[in-house]
Amino acid sequence: MALFTSDTHFVVYMDSKSDTPSRELHGRESLAPVFDNLNTYKATMHFNGQSTVQLNGDSATGVSYCLAHHVTEQDGKRGLMIASIRYLDTFVKQEGAWYFSERKLLVDWIETRPL
Repeated sequence: MALFTSDTHFVVYMDSKSDTPSRELHGRESLAPVFDNLNTYKATMHFNGQSTVQLNGDSATGVSYCLAHHVTEQDGKRGLMIASIRYLDTFVKQEGAWYFSERKLLVDWIETRPL
């Protein structure tokens, strides 16, 4: 959470083709439940791939691709959920450090299978 500005804007699109967000959060503290939710998985790993960033003085925009892997366990059975994610980011430089001022998380597809 420390990588986000105090007034950050975080928008989730569980369907990347939708114009309507699934969830919209305002402010760094509102991110706590999002990060805490990762604790519901037995294991999680985000494989971050290509990223493109365009600098414009003390601000920047970027696109990053991610495959998020989440291991679940229910009734003694383990499963794997893989989500293909694109992050559309806006960054700002404050006091010499870069922060996310806005992040749009777009889920392109999800796969679930037994593990």
